[in-house]
Amino acid sequence: MSYLTLNHIRKQFGTSVAVQDFNLSAEKGEFISFLGPSGCGKTTTLRMIAGFEPPTSGEILLQGKNITHTPANKRNVGMVFQAYALFPNMTVADNIGFGLKIAGTPKSDIQQRVNEMLELIHLPDFGNRYPQQLSGGQQQRVALARALAFRPQVLLLDEPLSALDAKIRVDLRGEIRRIQRQLNITTIYVTHDQEEALSMSDRIVVMNKAIVEQIGTPFEIYNYPATDFTARFVGQLNQLKCVVRNAQTGECEISGQAIRTQTTIAKPNGSEIRLAIRPEEIYFGKKEGLNVLSGVIDEVNFLGAIVRIRLLIGNQHITGDLFNERTFIPPSIGTPAEFSFSPEACWIAEK
Repeated sequence: MSYLTLNHIRKQFGTSVAVQDFNLSAEKGEFISFLGPSGCGKTTTLRMIAGFEPPTSGEILLQGKNITHTPANKRNVGMVFQAYALFPNMTVADNIGFGLKIAGTPKSDIQQRVNEMLELIHLPDFGNRYPQQLSGGQQQRVALARALAFRPQVLLLDEPLSALDAKIRVDLRGEIRRIQRQLNITTIYVTHDQEEALSMSDRIVVMNKAIVEQIGTPFEIYNYPATDFTARFVGQLNQLKCVVRNAQTGECEISGQAIRTQTTIAKPNGSEIRLAIRPEEIYFGKKEGLNVLSGVIDEVNFLGAIVRIRLLIGNQHITGDLFNERTFIPPSIGTPAEFSFSPEACWIAEK
């Protein structure tokens, strides 16, 4: 039996459907991210798990118990918001222990638990400070500690890092994952940042326009997208118009240049299809035994660890990501060039 289960959850506001037939089974200690663009329904789903929004239909089970209509304050669920929501007139220690105090926990037990939480978030000497004396990253750690202080069964995080700068976000997501693993707490994390979802999650739920597009591990979501939306939303993707030359052998033509795919094509010869290729699976230059496309360089972007090069082929573009090396001399715009990629690197975009 799964630890947290959502069965056919639907949420409708008036005539607008925010979440449509959402199904999920999460195991104890699993870290699951809801990933998708703004307005896709991920935060609404999180709020239904928390008890802040009642579902229009469907049910939510926690350890086999139906909590669909249980009030938020009766659910043993911790919530961390995008805004830190710390009480400015309370010390860090008082903020962390606030929920325990409301629950009538003895003062000595509160102090012990607060000390444990301060150690857990690596702020053992910050208990007497006030929120305004902390950095944004430190405030978010305190908010996390407050949500964990009463030992919730499930931890919910609603884009908790979006207000922080890039370097702090990277450091803090590592801290969140460390704490989650240490406590073995089932966690649902809402984000529109694909890098966060890919780097932190055991599984990812990709959402779009109120529906679930795909559920899978980060490896599955990125390398084997089940829908066209997932392929386009997660990672960079080239999509090229092709004409089928030989459907049986998987041969196509791009702007008059022949290439091979790894499988047969379920379209008749002469049909137009779209071929999808990840930029990191493209090699610069001609490589024997691989597909080769010739064109003209029309854009070169230096992005630190990678150099992103765009090649114009007829009236289409294809982008390749190359690892940056100090000995690499980027090509000049307007010069002829070739890209190579294996038949296994490309697949047919469904729609």
